[in-house]
Amino acid sequence: MHIIRKILLATTIVGGTLPASLAFAQPIASQPDDDLLDAIIVTGSPDDAQHTGGSVQRLDAERLRTFAYSDVNRVLRAIPGVALQEEDGFGLRPNIGIRGSGTDRSARVVVMEDGILAAPAPYAAPAAYYFPRMARISAIEVAKGPAAIKYGPSTIGGAINLSSTPISTKDVGQLSAQGTLLAGNYGGRRVHGAVGGWQSLGGGIEVGAMIEGLYEQSDGFKRIDSGGPTGFAIRDMVAKVGLRSSDDRHIVAFKYQSYDERSDETYLGLTLSDFVANPNRRYNASQRDRMTVGHSTYQLTWRSMIGDAVDLTTTAYRTDTARVWYKLQDVRNTANTGWSALADVLADPGSYPLQFADLVGAPGVTGRAGALRVRANDRVYRTTGIQSVLGADFATGGLTHRLEVSARYHEDYEDRLQQEDRYRMVDGRMVLTSAGARGTQDNRRGDARAWAFFVQDRIEAGLLTLTPGLRYETIELQQTRWALGDVARTTPTAQATRRVDVLIPGVGAVLRVADQVRLVGGAHRGFAAPAPGSTIDPETSWNYEAGVRLGDGDWRLEAIGFLNDYRNLVGTCTASTGVTCDLGEQFDGGRARAKGVEVSGGYIVPLGATWRAPLSLAYTYTDARFGTSFVSAFFGDVTRGDRLPYLPPHQLTLTGGIDAGHARVNASVNYVTETRGFAGSGTIPAAERINGRTLVDLSGEVDILPSLSAYATVQNLFDTTYNVAFSPAGARPGAPRLALAGLRARF
Repeated sequence: MHIIRKILLATTIVGGTLPASLAFAQPIASQPDDDLLDAIIVTGSPDDAQHTGGSVQRLDAERLRTFAYSDVNRVLRAIPGVALQEEDGFGLRPNIGIRGSGTDRSARVVVMEDGILAAPAPYAAPAAYYFPRMARISAIEVAKGPAAIKYGPSTIGGAINLSSTPISTKDVGQLSAQGTLLAGNYGGRRVHGAVGGWQSLGGGIEVGAMIEGLYEQSDGFKRIDSGGPTGFAIRDMVAKVGLRSSDDRHIVAFKYQSYDERSDETYLGLTLSDFVANPNRRYNASQRDRMTVGHSTYQLTWRSMIGDAVDLTTTAYRTDTARVWYKLQDVRNTANTGWSALADVLADPGSYPLQFADLVGAPGVTGRAGALRVRANDRVYRTTGIQSVLGADFATGGLTHRLEVSARYHEDYEDRLQQEDRYRMVDGRMVLTSAGARGTQDNRRGDARAWAFFVQDRIEAGLLTLTPGLRYETIELQQTRWALGDVARTTPTAQATRRVDVLIPGVGAVLRVADQVRLVGGAHRGFAAPAPGSTIDPETSWNYEAGVRLGDGDWRLEAIGFLNDYRNLVGTCTASTGVTCDLGEQFDGGRARAKGVEVSGGYIVPLGATWRAPLSLAYTYTDARFGTSFVSAFFGDVTRGDRLPYLPPHQLTLTGGIDAGHARVNASVNYVTETRGFAGSGTIPAAERINGRTLVDLSGEVDILPSLSAYATVQNLFDTTYNVAFSPAGARPGAPRLALAGLRARF
């Protein structure tokens, strides 16, 4: 009953904001079901983005189908302003930042699927240990600048919305189906299929349904010295049912998604010398590491036209995530009085000979008893919420308006009940010496409850489009701890509560100075909520952008300069950072600035008959530096002017191909300059250098029948070796050459 009351209240608040005397504009055209389900966040087509206040890029189903990436890192290379810190080579747990925001576990970026927050607990624990698989996504939209304040809770960098497969894009009475069957090297396999459609029930009512399944697996490209699994397997299923009026004025749809993952991934990397000798090696101390994830989504959406120019969309949602990452935590110190961090050992193995020997586990060697500590990072998450968006088109005098008013009530939590086991190395095999009891390492829960309200008015006055907006969030945070080992949780040992209220204004402007020339600009406040139990100030910034958009139709070019001026940069301790600290603890990084330029463009070259050559580019220049000097357990020894880590100065992606109608071939070239793995200035030492690289991907498709084609793709065509990170611990390789080939069908 509690959540039902919240649903009714949110709907009432939004509905009550509708003025009684609106001068309505022309009726809104009917939309296919995928647009209706995306109405809460949709920016629209690439053409609509030309008129948007704020930088917005959209990749549609055709663009995503070209290379059929399942790794979101490779997809987002086509979007300027996005920074990516690769980790496992498959995109299982991406680290995404936008315009200088932190990349760790994508915690400073709002990630959504069909307009619903996708992180397991976006307020209480926004680290994205679950991320939707791109193989079943039909479109992706990235909003930056003032366009980002529409979403929240974080408005620092931007927002990414992933659109799932619609029920059908065909006419009523026709069945829509697609299927993919691919196989490749390193045991790579992908099976994907979806079938759905709409059917008339008579009386102006139509019913629709869709079922989709995805299976992905790989044996992995890394090799443990003594053998063992290093791959992954994922099963992902989506079901949708819908009911709508035949005039598309009303629709109700329910979506259920279930995801299961098993991946033999580790945080243990390599020393730099071992990386140079064999980048795909894994030490024996990582042989027990395994991640299991279960995730489910329940989403009920109702959208209705009220009159001719008003629409109301309400979505109730719930997600459940459970994950256990059983992985090496650290290694016993020489004095047998404490523990040595893995990152310290791998950075300087000569100073830690005993610890390094325990990690390597050479044949014939017996390590110290209990020297390897393995943690069961056992966490359960849940989100529930309701959000409504009221949209209205109307005119006042010579001005036309698109007004949006929204409200969202959201609850989420992260629950940790973790234990640690101890092992010794015997002839390359880890042998259990002592097992921990559940809840004896960590026993706590973080809760968040938030109301969010947003209003935006897109005002068109001749050649000028002005889009002011205002977001308000009120967030209640609570962290509760129990005694270690108290699985029943009879009496809390500590409890911390905090309330945060924030106003987030923003404005975007577009001025059309010629038919194919538009000037754009905007400003907004950036905000990221603190973690439960944190006492430091929230991360805040003022963000600005200005630039020009050129083109229309078959060609486009956009260049935008940006400045994100951080009043208070915040670092959050997670296991993935590799920093020795209390997980969840936050650190003040003071003032910082991230500035740069984004350039994107595209052109379809007609080649005669049915032939054409689609071309596109995405370039980003970023200069992000600390504005104060300080010493921090998280950021390290920072001097004013030091560069922020994992933000390469230059990134460029060029994509081109030839489409002959019945056959298509495409290539993508991605160039990234070297960058720092740690804050610093000047020449980058080898032990801190993230390699620059140029990677080439290739894809080709030939139609065998009108509805069946042969398809092949190769990632990292020239098998380039490069180091992608020194965190969490040691050097880590990017993916080597990965090839897939098989059949694709559409009916």
